[in-house]
Amino acid sequence: MRLVLIDNYDSFTFNLYQLFCEFDLDVSVFRHDKISAEAVAALAPHWIVISPGPKSPAHAGISKDVVRRYAGAVPILGVCLGMQVINEVYGGRTERAPVPVHGKRSLVHHTGDGLFDGLPSPFWVARYHSLQCRVLSPHLRETAWADDGVVMALEHKSLPVWGVQFHPESFLSQYGLELAARFLASRRDFHPALPSGMPGQNRFPRWAGAAH
Repeated sequence: MRLVLIDNYDSFTFNLYQLFCEFDLDVSVFRHDKISAEAVAALAPHWIVISPGPKSPAHAGISKDVVRRYAGAVPILGVCLGMQVINEVYGGRTERAPVPVHGKRSLVHHTGDGLFDGLPSPFWVARYHSLQCRVLSPHLRETAWADDGVVMALEHKSLPVWGVQFHPESFLSQYGLELAARFLASRRDFHPALPSGMPGQNRFPRWAGAAH
């Protein structure tokens, strides 16, 4: 099964690639200005991931178009800048964070469902961002927050679309593999080989989407 990773020219993209390769997927990486949103369809992806990036959603190439075109067709995960892209597609704003946070760990408190089903709250994550999401859309809900009040995760209320502001692929983050597994397991036709003892591995609400 194939995962398409849209690279927003970020140094963490290869770490995301390695994270999803743990599940024996065909992971295809494309820079955001080297492929069109329409061309992604020819790849028949089963999942799409929008990577972090050094700038704002305005400089994320095809990322917004990919979310608009494929939300509801295949599960989508946005990481850091990728979450900001999703938020803006649905009418939210990207603002300066109260304090830039780069290469630091924070405790994240979450709702305990969706990507976070079965995971302890709080847990430690790695943050590398100077921007934050202001979630304004009635179609999105916030699902995690840092101690400083910054939104750390969101999800669409009815479509398989998720975003995390932190970096699950970083060695500084706890439960990165578990979060990736929960995203992948949103498809009914995929059953990831999870590490033994992973909490909540059978309770993720699976998405009955069209096969690709």
